[in-house]
Amino acid sequence: MIWLALGVLVWSAVHLFPCVAAPARARLVERLGSPYQGLFALAIVGSIVLMVIGWRSAVPSVLYTPPAWARLATNVGMFAALVLFAASAMPTNLKRVIRHPQLTGFTIWAAAHLLANGDSRSIVLFGGLGAWAVVAIVAINRRDGAWEKPAPQPPRAEWNPVLAAVVAFVLVYLAHPWIAGVSPAPY
Repeated sequence: MIWLALGVLVWSAVHLFPCVAAPARARLVERLGSPYQGLFALAIVGSIVLMVIGWRSAVPSVLYTPPAWARLATNVGMFAALVLFAASAMPTNLKRVIRHPQLTGFTIWAAAHLLANGDSRSIVLFGGLGAWAVVAIVAINRRDGAWEKPAPQPPRAEWNPVLAAVVAFVLVYLAHPWIAGVSPAPY
């Protein structure tokens, strides 16, 4: 479990560094130049490797039993999270309602998985990453100040993230047994 926790901590620290230590980040970028981006990416990949190794090596203990409807709710939450992930990369009016669609989607992803999984390693992974996303939203808001909403988009722009989420949901749904060893089927 230590590798899993370490992976979550590295992920969180690397992602929070630009938010909470902007002057230090600026000095590093000035000193290192473009290799900074490579080191940042390497640290993220390293954190993911630590999380995968930690997940696979951890012996989970059951902390609570998810309710019978949890998998269905998780699938609904996952679809919403994927819509927000897609909306973060597209011009859409969702960005006029939600300041951080990607981090909000990440928080929903984590909460949905905590709903469906009551074991210790799920608490560490999904709870830790969900907490990171919430802290990141607060840190970015503090760093950036008042929210300037983007320009309105035509109503048809809302369909693009929904369609992207449908494709992503089907792919994740089909790959989930291979990735996580568990079917996301709600039955």
